[in-house]
Amino acid sequence: MSAVEETIRPTQGIKEAGKPKSAPVLNRVLDFLSSVRLGVVLLCILVALSMIGMLIMQQNVQGFDAYFVSLTPAEKTVYGGLKFFDIYHSWYFNVLLLWLSLNIILASIDRFPSAWSYITDPMKSPTRGWLTSQKYTNTLTISAENETEAAEKIAQIFKTDGFKPTTSESSTLEYGTDEQGRKDFSVMNTRKSLVVFGETGRINRLGAYIVHVFLLTLFLGHFVALQTGFDADVRMTPGQKTDEIQLIQFDLDKKEKFNVKLPFTMECTDIQQSLIDSTGNIEVTNTMDWRTQMRIDDPAYGTQTVDVSLNKPFNYRGYRFFQAQTIPLGAARKISLDLTPQSGGAVVRVEIPRGGSANLADGTKVDFTDFQPDFTFGPDGKPASKTGEYNNAVAILNVTPPNTDPIRVFAFAQKLADNAPVGAPKAGFKWRLAEFEKAPSAHILSIKYDPFDAAFIAWYIGGFGLIGALGFVFFFSHRRIWARIEKQDNGTYEAVIAGETNRNPFGFEDRFNKIVNAIVPAP
Repeated sequence: MSAVEETIRPTQGIKEAGKPKSAPVLNRVLDFLSSVRLGVVLLCILVALSMIGMLIMQQNVQGFDAYFVSLTPAEKTVYGGLKFFDIYHSWYFNVLLLWLSLNIILASIDRFPSAWSYITDPMKSPTRGWLTSQKYTNTLTISAENETEAAEKIAQIFKTDGFKPTTSESSTLEYGTDEQGRKDFSVMNTRKSLVVFGETGRINRLGAYIVHVFLLTLFLGHFVALQTGFDADVRMTPGQKTDEIQLIQFDLDKKEKFNVKLPFTMECTDIQQSLIDSTGNIEVTNTMDWRTQMRIDDPAYGTQTVDVSLNKPFNYRGYRFFQAQTIPLGAARKISLDLTPQSGGAVVRVEIPRGGSANLADGTKVDFTDFQPDFTFGPDGKPASKTGEYNNAVAILNVTPPNTDPIRVFAFAQKLADNAPVGAPKAGFKWRLAEFEKAPSAHILSIKYDPFDAAFIAWYIGGFGLIGALGFVFFFSHRRIWARIEKQDNGTYEAVIAGETNRNPFGFEDRFNKIVNAIVPAP
């Protein structure tokens, strides 16, 4: 055997003996799944996918069919293949949610015990060496009669500055030295000291786990809402009564609708549109609010009348009703008629709501049956409208004089020539449409079914709770301060002051210096 081999082999043997054993596979997998780095990567991917869902119109949104037609063939192929048109229901989005949730749970389980120890077992009696090794530390000489007096003085200063103080006794074991200055373990002394400990905001140590709870609530609510709920539309025309809604499903450019039966009946009693300019048309740009009034008849809960406004959705048994759009064909919510007696006399003003009726003094009954904003006669000879705008408004009435058959009357808003046949007196009066309140012919309500209120839990509890938790984490901090008081051989008292914070170190430094100067004012 050569000298080289004799030198190498022992060295190799030492390296083999000192080689650390690799962790079990399960431990390494759990470490990977619970790593913060993985969680950040998954969260960034989730945010990116959510942004795609906001930038690319989703299949369940009104107007998707027109949006799909506007895309190029390549965009249709790529977006459709990657399921970008329904990204929140895609398999990879759900897997990502599950993976990120698992990462948050495992990371919390792995790190929670150390954070909880700050709450249940705070370090109240650290050693002198530990205190002097902190970033914020100072050693002071205090004038006092005894240790207790010094501790009380410091505790009062801590309390004045917002730290709740506690005082405890600490013992340090010291060894003697021999003539050469080496430690003599046969000589041992116990040095006693008092430690004043103060802290504020220790619950902030759990801030990350509060964030985790609200984040998981947001994820869970979103997932449950997507899996158990659906979106639907219902057309509401005054007088219409239905116990069905129209469920919409999209398969790219194919839009399918089918009816779903409700556990209650809805009857539209009124629709209203508040206009910015009452002389203008019923356009979105001229609208302040839409309102739909409906009566709900539920065998289990009775009957109630509710309003659904643009900024005031209605929630009932897991169904949330929103204003979606209007049917732009102009109609009238209420009309005012001027009736000029054929035999002469004062003009009679009559007001009738949509679908309503009024009785004249002579017993004549007037029914408001129809309204055409831009009157014309259709190919079949029936009243129709050229457009949806109010160019030639006409109220169509059913007039029934006493003891005679009903007759149809057209009340025009425009002044007609005296010899116009449609303006001829009927039932003893000349009829004119004096005023009318503009309103659409129908509203379309969007209905979101969420049986577990998962969306409410996700967005209101999870979302707003997450914002509050993040504010709590970043704008508050856990601050700790210690003062270890020991009697020196010359009879004076030494106080080692140290502090530590988990947030805002610059603010804490100013506060720490203020406390030090309060204990021993600077000369």
